[in-house]
Amino acid sequence: MSGGVDSSVAAALLIDTGHDVTGVTLKLWGGESDSGCCSVADVEDARRVAAQLAIPHYVFNFADDFTRDVVDPYVTAHREGHTPNPCVECNRSIKFGRLLERADALGFDAVATGHHARVVRSEGGAARLFRGVDAAKDQSYVLYMLGQRELTRALFPVGEMTKAEVRRRAASLGLRTADKPESMDVCFITRGGRERFLAHRGVMVPGDIVDESGVVGRHDGYARFTIGQRRGLGVAQGHPRFVVDTDAATATVTIGTRESLLREAETLADLCFVGEPLSPDQLVLAQTRAHGVPAPARLVGNELRWVEPQARVAPGQIVALYRRDEVVGGGRVARPIPTLR
Repeated sequence: MSGGVDSSVAAALLIDTGHDVTGVTLKLWGGESDSGCCSVADVEDARRVAAQLAIPHYVFNFADDFTRDVVDPYVTAHREGHTPNPCVECNRSIKFGRLLERADALGFDAVATGHHARVVRSEGGAARLFRGVDAAKDQSYVLYMLGQRELTRALFPVGEMTKAEVRRRAASLGLRTADKPESMDVCFITRGGRERFLAHRGVMVPGDIVDESGVVGRHDGYARFTIGQRRGLGVAQGHPRFVVDTDAATATVTIGTRESLLREAETLADLCFVGEPLSPDQLVLAQTRAHGVPAPARLVGNELRWVEPQARVAPGQIVALYRRDEVVGGGRVARPIPTLR
């Protein structure tokens, strides 16, 4: 129970269907925070909702694990010029890692969360992962790395509901989180404080902005930039320019045209699959952002080959693979592919 409306309603739905429910809030971050599930106010909201629902509530302190497995890799990725997704790492190592281990140790049958996604059991007992009913709130992208061990023990009660339905249900139950705003930021960084957070850790190194003609400007920290970025470049050239590369070793940011971003393929690392691996050359829909538009591609070994050239994806960014609305797996972009010629 993060202190938000989705996990609050998830707990209520499980009670309604006869489950013996215990609410758990994770203490993950001891630093400054004003969003997500890491603030004191969120823990208090979760505690009070649990009291409204008349269920036990506990706080598990996984702060050391969170720092080691989520925060430190986030900083390291930026230092290396990559674009990390800390929500994926939190789901992988904390919510369906340490929390699932704790659930096993305490004798619980399953871990339920407020994610907008769906788990469907096949006739043979295997678990399949699908998008949530509410396309605008779907969170299956950040769950692509869950395998059978996790999904057969996972429950996503609000995955069959729209966000509006979730809020109406919370209001009908009189839950204090019914109208609570959503958190859209990295939970361990204050709103608008990303650059300050990274600068404090020595990541915001200044350098040159270059294009095909040479140096065209300066920046105050290459970690401000990611592949495909258009706004905030600090360079006016009279026509749209995009970040096409970053070099952490020299703190150089390269900009170019939209056409210079196009790639025929991306190489993926840490490939994983929900069930059986994809057959060679099988057509899938590849999604490169949490709410991005999927594009058709084929996975050949660890190379994702686009059916039509697509804008380059930043190293470190996640690519989730779908068959229609079903998540089949995914990976992390490992290195750039040469530009189309």
